[in-house]
Amino acid sequence: MAEEFDVVVVGAGSAGAVIAARLSEDPSVRVALVEAGGPPPPEEMMPAAVASLQLNPETDWAYTGDAGGCGRGLAEGRMMVPRGRMLGGSSGINYMAYVRGHPGDFDAWAAGGAKGWAYDDVLPYFKKSEGFQPSDDIVVDPDVHGYDGPLGVSVRQPVIPAAAQFVEAAKASGIPTGDYNGRDRLRPEGVASLFQTTTRDGRRSSTFRAFLEPVMDRRENLVVIPHALVQRVLLEDSDDGLVATGVEYRTTDGAVETVTATREVVLSAGAIGSPQLLLLSGVGPADELAQVGIACRLDLPDVGKHLKDHLHAPMFFEAPGIGLNMTEVAISLGPDALRAPAGPLPADPADDVGLPPDLAGLKAEAERRLDEWVTTGRSLVSSSLYDAALWYSTGLGDEHTHDAQIGFLVCGYTPDLWRSVFRVDPDTYFDDPAKRLALDAEVVVVLPNPVQPHSEGEIRLASADAGEPPAIFLNYFADPHDARVMVSVMRRALDLVANWPVPGMGPLLVPPKLAESHGHASGDVPSDELLEDLARHYALTVYHATSTCRMGSVVDSELRVRGVERLRVADASVMPDVTSGNTNAPTIMIGEKAAELIATAHGMTLAETVGAAPSPSP
Repeated sequence: MAEEFDVVVVGAGSAGAVIAARLSEDPSVRVALVEAGGPPPPEEMMPAAVASLQLNPETDWAYTGDAGGCGRGLAEGRMMVPRGRMLGGSSGINYMAYVRGHPGDFDAWAAGGAKGWAYDDVLPYFKKSEGFQPSDDIVVDPDVHGYDGPLGVSVRQPVIPAAAQFVEAAKASGIPTGDYNGRDRLRPEGVASLFQTTTRDGRRSSTFRAFLEPVMDRRENLVVIPHALVQRVLLEDSDDGLVATGVEYRTTDGAVETVTATREVVLSAGAIGSPQLLLLSGVGPADELAQVGIACRLDLPDVGKHLKDHLHAPMFFEAPGIGLNMTEVAISLGPDALRAPAGPLPADPADDVGLPPDLAGLKAEAERRLDEWVTTGRSLVSSSLYDAALWYSTGLGDEHTHDAQIGFLVCGYTPDLWRSVFRVDPDTYFDDPAKRLALDAEVVVVLPNPVQPHSEGEIRLASADAGEPPAIFLNYFADPHDARVMVSVMRRALDLVANWPVPGMGPLLVPPKLAESHGHASGDVPSDELLEDLARHYALTVYHATSTCRMGSVVDSELRVRGVERLRVADASVMPDVTSGNTNAPTIMIGEKAAELIATAHGMTLAETVGAAPSPSP
């Protein structure tokens, strides 16, 4: 017999973990949190180990998607689409940039019909989550931050000099320093800063670590069901239409189980997973459901449509005396990162006995650095190495917000990471990959990133089997506007590098075949055509999929699925449009607001309520 709960939440990620933790603050409310993955591994806590979590089947769904108008230089022409598969979801696999977005993003949502989602409406939810740790290394607008919330937000320590130089270069090129999560984001000329990151004392603060882990073992009314692949939402017919009554899931041994919800089912499976689950449940475009043999329970044409994502085009520069080399990173990760076959230490720690003095010293230094991170949180590995950014308006449209972001990576990574994680063959991208990506090479990567794309993709079912990946059509550059903005932001990135405050930055490294086809020699000013070609070959996702169950089309402004009672979606998929920046912070905000919407609708008691009361459920 199915176990009964008041609320069933599907997906323990950036929003779902927040919703389950908040609703279970009321001891009279029974909450089930169903997650396909399990607890995160220890390395999830170390910010600089982030790349090791991608393509790991224990932590990443490891999807790929049709790249549309780009991806020409990627393996099989397909874009990676990593999604967190563990407690904490993508907040445990992301690069930890805490970026709320421009106030105009949310005001535009509200103006488009998303009542209750204007900036003034959502700011209290950002503050509710945030446990901000002030830093003298950034400019802070103190009134808009929260200081007592569970989500750690801080600036990496110590600051890497190259990241501070990026901020100085931005200032020299006309973009002032400020708090991009505060009033300075309203500046028309833009704002630059070291990143505020979802870390506390040098450790990742995922929604699992911040919201779930502290309470899941001591609240009897909160039941976490890991390693459970949800196959469909259980829907029943009523006089008023469809009603969600629970979910069906598959365990790791293949058994099929159900849990029922007397009040609400909440889908928080992300911008890929939530539309997939609606489609698997027979809610979506009737013609597409018929193609995979699923009976349509509700013809809702916009499910899976309107996918928005951010792209950045890596611009690689040799930077002797500026960039961070990978040997320093590897040593700081600890002795295990230095072991064979990739490193100089023996594969088996038992063989460390009798190491020659140079290797014994290397191991001791690696142990010292690892211990420093464990005991103080201060270390090279206390961030993802994606350490600074700026935002501004290109003047090409989208006047309500900043349409451009430029990020900064203080190192160049390794050939294996380029080949596996980024799907780029370094032998094709670089003239001399052994030199450009040598362990002692000092390089940086500047990441121009248009953040208001006009192109839309979609999610479709490839199969009626929940265990099969959905078909992901990213459709980048379908709208010519996006390529124009990309070239403009790449040009601004070159200006930034030209204003670097210390000597050492080399010219843009252009892949040899592209340089040849455009008649480009090293040190030449690249043409617009070359920059666009570079983006169409090698631009990469910034992992910011949104809007596939957007408000106004699939859900209403209180996140209720249109045409289905007792069913909501609460994650990045409900955004009416993508925010102008990294999307994890607004997704957590959506979880906070969703918890209050649900609690208010059903008379549940939360520890703190910060928003205005919504209209009652019908």
